[in-house]
Amino acid sequence: MTDSGSVQRPSANLLPPPLAPPLAPAVALARVLVDELVRCGVTEAVLAPGSRSAPLAFALADADSTGRLRLHVRIDERSAGFLALGLAKASDAPVAVVTTSGTATANLHPAVLEASASGVPVVVLTADRPPELRATGASQTVDQVELYGDAVRLFHEVGVPTGRPEENAYVRALVCRAVAAALGTVSSRPGPVHLNLAFREPLVPSATGPAILPAELAGRSDGAPWTVLQPIDVPAPAADAWPARCVVVVGDCDPMEGAAAARLAAARGWPVIAEPSSGARNGPNALRLGHLMLGEQRWLEAHLPECVLVVGHPTLHRQVGALLRRPDVRVEVVAARGDWADPGRSAAAVLAGVPTEGSHHPAVDAQWLAAWRTADAAAATVVRDADDASGTLSGASVAAGLLAALPAGSLLVCGSSMPIRDLAMAEPREGVTVLANRGAAGIDGTVSTAIGAALAWQSGGGGPAFALLGDLTYLHDSGGLVLGPDEPRPDLAIVVVNNDGGAIFSLLEQGSPALAGSYERIFGTPHGVDFAALCGATGTPHTRVSTVAELVVAATDPRGGLHVVEIRIARTGDRARAEAIRAGLAQLAGYASG
Repeated sequence: MTDSGSVQRPSANLLPPPLAPPLAPAVALARVLVDELVRCGVTEAVLAPGSRSAPLAFALADADSTGRLRLHVRIDERSAGFLALGLAKASDAPVAVVTTSGTATANLHPAVLEASASGVPVVVLTADRPPELRATGASQTVDQVELYGDAVRLFHEVGVPTGRPEENAYVRALVCRAVAAALGTVSSRPGPVHLNLAFREPLVPSATGPAILPAELAGRSDGAPWTVLQPIDVPAPAADAWPARCVVVVGDCDPMEGAAAARLAAARGWPVIAEPSSGARNGPNALRLGHLMLGEQRWLEAHLPECVLVVGHPTLHRQVGALLRRPDVRVEVVAARGDWADPGRSAAAVLAGVPTEGSHHPAVDAQWLAAWRTADAAAATVVRDADDASGTLSGASVAAGLLAALPAGSLLVCGSSMPIRDLAMAEPREGVTVLANRGAAGIDGTVSTAIGAALAWQSGGGGPAFALLGDLTYLHDSGGLVLGPDEPRPDLAIVVVNNDGGAIFSLLEQGSPALAGSYERIFGTPHGVDFAALCGATGTPHTRVSTVAELVVAATDPRGGLHVVEIRIARTGDRARAEAIRAGLAQLAGYASG
């Protein structure tokens, strides 16, 4: 004390250097979690902003700034979910998506359902309120425990972080388990996983706090994941003993599965009926219009297969479904992802993988394959004649013209409803990879899926990307084009076939002339939207064309970038075209079976 009674303080230069404040538990957990995600192979993450998810947002931003992963920010959680889906679908790698608490989490549900049905590895990270705020009426608080039900491969309530040292190993091991579950490393059943993270305040790092993890929160010294899981390889059975007269049906699936199915069919002389997103539509035995011949009973009875091998998830063609339900046809299904498609409950056997060609090659029934190829060529003539007779621009001619003109090495993301069916009628071609959301087969989030897929595709060295969407599919996710100025943008041409409403219903029972009175309002759903104005609202370049030739020029513009190409067609000709094709096929079937 001095004589005046004041406290004598040491000189400032004698004070010890200030210590970095400890990390808040929520901030520490988020940094550990993101660090381990990167170690497990996550290189892309999508964030929808919010307050409760702030610890994760800061951790992701740090990882993005140091080049450890690429962060994408979206203001709409539904778009964020489908962007993550597209990134994961095109890269075949796990992608994280982060939301704040409350209804934000529910908006991910459509993307989670599609990821589940498609077997896509999406890691869902939902921030939540701590237990003391739940069931109290606290703002932005809903029950998020097991929110997505059995649509996820793994759910874990992470718990409120406390800052105890043992939480480092807990979180890292949990992340490894979650990513392995998403990839199907052990189960062979990939799909989404859900970690629910309850955070207490403080939610933000100190302004002077370290941007790196302290030693007690570090991961493995070699940069490896905390836990390394090895996949279990189950050999597929050989196909030597199978009958010669088989058909391979390939639905939406992993490209490796589709390629394996094509190789098997080529070795055994089996025709292949493959959907556009199967990766098997370009094989030597792939039929362009085999599904149409399945609908002609006289022809089918004369060429009924002894067995059908189903690979992937076929959803497009009613004729395929009818074949698989027949009691006189043996159906075998490949469950390469630990699950299998069997809506008719007709599978006689479930195989762990696509059968191999075997050690020897039995005799191939050359006439069997030739008969299907001949019918396929004749069906193509019927379709061409029907299109020539109509003389009008259609969704089918747009799909065929676009596919034929795409540069080799392109990616094409196709919307559900009519575009994917129109693409299935087009002449197959090599050099174009087709992706589609065929798990749940909805129109949700397709713009965001296409953007995500294009970003991942081009990050991996792929060429230009394109999307083929109907107008309702585009409108359903037009918010996916709301991109901040700092967000990565792909080279993506979004082709919108605008027929002012829903065309697919005209081909179904609802489109019967007997029901024409109320059809237009409740199924046709005309909207009258000005697509140029809608694109202008987000600053997205828009071009309207009137012919397929103009469409090709606009879509393949070498300037690239993210842009929309709109082509308007009439909606009234689809049913007449389908009836003309059916009539031509009926004549063909009668001749071929007679």
